[in-house]
Amino acid sequence: MPEPSGPADPAPLGVGRTPTGVPEPSGPADPAPLGVGRTPTGVPEVDARLDRLADADHLATSGHLEVYEDVHRGLRDTLTALDRRPGPPAPGPRSPSAT
Repeated sequence: MPEPSGPADPAPLGVGRTPTGVPEPSGPADPAPLGVGRTPTGVPEVDARLDRLADADHLATSGHLEVYEDVHRGLRDTLTALDRRPGPPAPGPRSPSAT
């Protein structure tokens, strides 16, 4: 016995329809968080910079670059500051006669 056929699909696949019959969105999707978890590093300056990445979740793709560059700049500054921490001065070069 032949199986009953469903209602005719008004548009063939590839023309605004998906294989499940659900209409495709007419334009780009709204920005949405990716839901990627992040484990805190324990370094407050670094964690604050990484938290700033969440700002990109609410921007169009064209706005991501500004956020990424800001975070990169901040992380670079934080790492550079590690080299400037106060402490005893590094020994200077020894003169050949000092040996």
